[in-house]
Amino acid sequence: MSGDIDPSKPFYVRFEVPKEVAEAAYEALKIATESGKIRKGTNEATKSIERGKAKLVLVAEDVQPPEIVAHLPLLCEERKAPIVYVPTKEGIGAALGISVGSAAAAIEEVGEAESLIAEIVTKLAELVK
Repeated sequence: MSGDIDPSKPFYVRFEVPKEVAEAAYEALKIATESGKIRKGTNEATKSIERGKAKLVLVAEDVQPPEIVAHLPLLCEERKAPIVYVPTKEGIGAALGISVGSAAAAIEEVGEAESLIAEIVTKLAELVK
């Protein structure tokens, strides 16, 4: 599965994420923003991963230049943090409740999104195999 990457995707996208998983990730981020603890933006997400606090990391596929988030997949792999690629920065921003897009976000405390995040992490594990 991991070899079936759409060539139109940026180089840092390591696997294809089904639309329903990406939508669930936006929803989980929205719920965690309201009831848990999140880190928004590439720098904050990076710190969260490095500190071992990230329960789920969302990375947008439309980041320009792509180098801004290119380090995140490898970092997530090293720190065993689940990563999900979502279509747009605007989607992450909307889920965060901000009026601008965000290249990345990390969920540190799941809040009421616990079961949804567990489901997403399980699906991601199947995708990466």
